[in-house]
Amino acid sequence: QVQLVESGGGLVQAGGSLKLSCAASERTFRTDVMGWFRQAPGREREIVAAINYVGGSMNYPDFVKGRFTISRDNAKNTVYLHMNNLKPEDTAVYYCAAWAGSSWSTAPGSWGRGTQVTVSS
Repeated sequence: QVQLVESGGGLVQAGGSLKLSCAASERTFRTDVMGWFRQAPGREREIVAAINYVGGSMNYPDFVKGRFTISRDNAKNTVYLHMNNLKPEDTAVYYCAAWAGSSWSTAPGSWGRGTQVTVSS
């Protein structure tokens, strides 16, 4: 496993923005794909975004499309989640994840501990 450390969560008003960061402890094949999941209380964990090593990203789910953007800086082994026009329903713990290989459709091999994002109305 690769250690993943998230940062950037916090409390923001609806309509505001946050930028989450996730730093991987090393660059290996286990971080070929990196991404973000979120889990709200009482709900299942859901994928938000994922990006491969060359910058190709998955189609964003409708609930974040047009508002969230994922990016990565390979030199820093870091992936980012830019969140704009935040809504109260975006409130959740956001988890960084990493996959070996080229697919984000399988279960990630590594997880971060999560960072809380709270959006007030």
